[in-house]
Amino acid sequence: MLVDEKIENKEIAKQYKELLRISYQHLKSEDKKLIRLAFNTAVDAHKHQRRKSGEAYIFHPISVAKIVASEIGLDATSISAALLHDTIEDTNYKLVDIEKIFGKNVTKIVSGLTKISRLKKDTDISYQAENFRKMLLTINDDIRVVIIKIADRLHNMQTLDSMIESKQIKAASETLYIYAPLAHRIGLYNIKNELEDLSLKYTDSKSFEHIKNKIEDSKEEQEEYIKEFSHLIIETLEKEKLKYFIKGRNKSIYSIHKKMQIQNISYEQVFDKFAIRIVYKSSPKNEKFLAWKIYSIVTDHFTPNPTRLRDWISSPKSNGYESLHITVMGPNKKWIEVQIRSERMHEIAEKGYAAHYKYKVGRDHENGLESWLNRLKELLESKDSNAIDFVENFKLNLYSDEIFVFTPAGELKSLPQNSTALDFAFNIHTEIGTKTRGARINGKLVPLSRKLRSGDSVEIITSEKSKPTANWLDFVATSRARNIIRTSINEEKKRIATDGKELLRRKLKHLKIIMVEKTVNEMLDYFNVNSNLDLYYRVGIKTVDNKKIKDFAK
Repeated sequence: MLVDEKIENKEIAKQYKELLRISYQHLKSEDKKLIRLAFNTAVDAHKHQRRKSGEAYIFHPISVAKIVASEIGLDATSISAALLHDTIEDTNYKLVDIEKIFGKNVTKIVSGLTKISRLKKDTDISYQAENFRKMLLTINDDIRVVIIKIADRLHNMQTLDSMIESKQIKAASETLYIYAPLAHRIGLYNIKNELEDLSLKYTDSKSFEHIKNKIEDSKEEQEEYIKEFSHLIIETLEKEKLKYFIKGRNKSIYSIHKKMQIQNISYEQVFDKFAIRIVYKSSPKNEKFLAWKIYSIVTDHFTPNPTRLRDWISSPKSNGYESLHITVMGPNKKWIEVQIRSERMHEIAEKGYAAHYKYKVGRDHENGLESWLNRLKELLESKDSNAIDFVENFKLNLYSDEIFVFTPAGELKSLPQNSTALDFAFNIHTEIGTKTRGARINGKLVPLSRKLRSGDSVEIITSEKSKPTANWLDFVATSRARNIIRTSINEEKKRIATDGKELLRRKLKHLKIIMVEKTVNEMLDYFNVNSNLDLYYRVGIKTVDNKKIKDFAK
């Protein structure tokens, strides 16, 4: 393939300028210098490399950096790390070279990204699960590692056409299994939707094309519908001197496909294929008031479906998503979802992570993303869960609906649906969970297994004497609670076994038997137990008592 280097270099320079122009963050002069240095280093590192499509390799890191800069909206350090993300894996540059040029912050992220790219590639589900777990472990270094990896995966999915079919299907399956759920949890909804759509394109191209064509065919009809809807409420909105815009939002191809499959219906039978979004300007103080004012205007003109009201402004989702969703009977007697949100809420919904931090100052509610990351770190650090359990628990908690409950002090906590009073105790604090003796829901004593409902006020009763027991595992729904209970039970077992070992040594000595390895192995056979730990534990809890030890000694 012949390449005109002048034209290619011109395009590379153009892409670099575009990268600086579209950055969501305000870039200071030192930021631009850092990005320029990263760009020059990446160009030098990849100068002899080409992608499968034939284009210069450097276009890939630039594209990943553009996603990081614009669609996710991260800082100059992240943009630079995105430009450098493949330098250690694929070129002559070493980590020490990157640290010498860029210092510790950029190097830490590049190192994390290199670790992920070196993970064993395998189609086996347990390897995929272990890779997923190892990838999330990089959060302990810097959350930006995982976010840049999501951007890297998005660009690879956007350019998957040049790969052979088997690799396309493998990448698409892995994307659905790992990267789309991660993007969803971090609040990157646009990226999550695109990852799912692109995955469907390669795993079920027939369904993808069918739905895509149907959406395109109905575009004009949708635009007319939005105009008709808007026309009926604009006058009232203007009268209230509100600054706003109204636009339509199509459901993703993947979510329509999923609904068709689950409900076994045709495309035409999916009634909520698109929604109308009303985004308004507001000071932080007036956001909630104006959302309900717009709600009132919409429901004055259109009949609402009371069972379809979702108030994520009063109780934001755990990843920080805020919006008021209502379903109304719109023009032509069609049910339509209307999403009402401020510009700030809209930015958080679009940008996720970055907008959280932009708006964090002065806001007193708990940052959902940070609290989730802290819970995730604890889960990752548990040594007792195998990788597949971990992934399944992660996905279970990820996709389950949330409930919102109150502490006695009135603090709001979000938990997955089916969580119990005991899950709530562990959500508050590990120590409260492990010392739980009982619970009151709405002032009444209830069993610890009682499932919580949104709006419940929950009080946990603790006791220094309480300890987790094996039956607690039967009535907790969250991974966090399950892992802490397992760890606590194992630690208690080890403590009892330590005492049991010393007790056994003394009892055998009394019977004039020295406790050597041969004696212990004979006892394992005699008492039909699997390990030294089990034997000492049974002595400790006295299921192997004096009489049984004497019988063994005969």
